[in-house]
Amino acid sequence: MALFEPGIGYVDIAAGQLKGATNRYVKTFRDLDGLYDDAEAFAAVIAERGDAVAYEVTDYKPSANAGDIIIGVTRMEPGKVGREYYMTRGHIHARPNRPEMYYGESGLGVMLLESPAGDIRTVEIGPRTMCYVPPFWIHRSVNVGQEPLVMTFAYPADSGQDYDIIAKAGGMKSRIVDDGNGGWKAMDNTAYTARPQALVDSIMGKLD
Repeated sequence: MALFEPGIGYVDIAAGQLKGATNRYVKTFRDLDGLYDDAEAFAAVIAERGDAVAYEVTDYKPSANAGDIIIGVTRMEPGKVGREYYMTRGHIHARPNRPEMYYGESGLGVMLLESPAGDIRTVEIGPRTMCYVPPFWIHRSVNVGQEPLVMTFAYPADSGQDYDIIAKAGGMKSRIVDDGNGGWKAMDNTAYTARPQALVDSIMGKLD
């Protein structure tokens, strides 16, 4: 078996990018249609910033082999749609028993986590804060600060992402909104539909 060569990347906090990345993808505000509760407020954002980048990910992928890791940096713009803070699409890993780690570089964010059965957890992430996302948790990053949220992340290279689990449930069970005092709070998502128990059992039973 041939050995991979060591790699190196530099976190450019000001740019919110991993220098030396092998991959980059972006999501514009227009790409986030359907995520937010306030459709009128979202339409106003689209009219003003539709093709602007809402968030971007730069990462280093040595391989897709089990036992390898992917490392990278995510950067998200600050702002709100109505009361709701800007967020990523969110996902569960296609191999749901894979974990992930996020490390705050700058800004202030919340990691919104949901179990397949609908249990909710929130973890606030600031600079030098490390968030462990355990296996089987759906997760979404939310920027609750006044500046770009920049985080480093790492996860097993064979994890994959499943975005449909959120869309098919009408979103995540909670939304992160302005609490009216300059902070944030989690509130119920009235469009949410609980997943059938058979689906929950199927997800929780995936051990590879």
